Amino acid sequence: MRIIGIDIGGANTKIASADGEIIELHYIPLWKDTTLPTSLEDIAEELKPDMVSVVMTGELADCFEDKLQGIDFIMRSVNDAFDCDVRYIDSNGHFFKEAENMRDLAAANWAASTRLIGSEMGDCLFVDVGSTTSDIIPIKDGKHAAGLTDFSRLVRNELFYAGTLRTNLAYLLDKVNVADGECNIASELFSTTADAYLLLGDITEELYTCETADGAGKSKTDAMRRLARVICADLSEVSADEIYNLAQQVRERQITLLSEAITVVAERNRLNRIVCAGLGEFLIKEAAARLGFECTSVADIWGADISKVFPAYAAARILEEEAEYPGKE
Repeated sequence: MRIIGIDIGGANTKIASADGEIIELHYIPLWKDTTLPTSLEDIAEELKPDMVSVVMTGELADCFEDKLQGIDFIMRSVNDAFDCDVRYIDSNGHFFKEAENMRDLAAANWAASTRLIGSEMGDCLFVDVGSTTSDIIPIKDGKHAAGLTDFSRLVRNELFYAGTLRTNLAYLLDKVNVADGECNIASELFSTTADAYLLLGDITEELYTCETADGAGKSKTDAMRRLARVICADLSEVSADEIYNLAQQVRERQITLLSEAITVVAERNRLNRIVCAGLGEFLIKEAAARLGFECTSVADIWGADISKVFPAYAAARILEEEAEYPGKE
C-alpha cells in the first residue's frame, strides 16, 4: 500500500512517501494565480497513492480573506485531486474529525513532525529551519508543549519568521559593516537569504527553489548583484570581498537571532537537547554549538532529502502507523 504525506505551504508543496522512496518539492506559490489544484491532480496521477496524509501552512497566504478560506481552498484542492482515503493532521498532531474546529488544521505541519520525533527521539527541542520560517518546538513526555497557532507561537518564540531562502535581508539587518564604515540597509526586497547562502556555499543552485528578488538568474554573480543592491550599490562600487563579508554578516545575524529564540524556549521548558531538520540544518547546528546544546540531525538519521521535507514524511509515517494499528491514535 502506497501512503504519501503532503505538506502544503504558502510557497512550497512537499511530498514524501512513508517508506522514504518518494521525495518531491514543488514550488507552488499560493498568493499568485496558483496552480495548486492542477499540480495536485498531476501528482495524484503520477503517484497513484492508496492513502494520503495532509498538513498545511499555506492558509496564511494573503490571497485568502482569512485562514478558514485558505483551509477550505487547500482541502478542496486536495480532495478533488485524490481519489483515495485522505486524512488531515491538526495542530495537536492528531487526525482531524469533521465535528472539530477547522481552524485546528491551520499551520499544523510542525505538529506532525513533533509527533514522530517525540515517539522516536524523546524529550528535546525540535528545530526545523525551512525556506521561509523556523519552528522551535518543545517536546516533553513524547508530546509537543507549544502554542497551537502561528500567532501564539510567535508570542512564545516558538516561531521565528526567517528561513534559508525567502527571507528579506532588510528583515534581518539594520546595518552592515563595509570598507567605508557602518552602512544602513535599504528597506526594499532587493535580496533574500538564498543569495547569501548560495554565495557562501551553504546551498546550491538546485536548492535555490524560490524566485529571486529581481526575477533574474541564480548564479553566484546574480546573487552578488542582488546583495550589493541591499546597500544601494552595484558591482562596480563594492568589491567581491565586501559582498562576501555582507553575506557572512547575514549568516551571523540569522544564527544570533535563532540562538536567542532557542534560548527562550529552552529555558522555559528546561530542555537542552536539539533535534534539527530542514534546509537550514547548518544554521541550527551552529546555534546549538554556540549554546552548548546536544544536537541530533534528522539528515543523519533519515537522510538529507527527508530532512528537507520532514513534515510530509512525518505525516505519511503517522498515517502508515494508523493504517497498521487502527484506533491507536
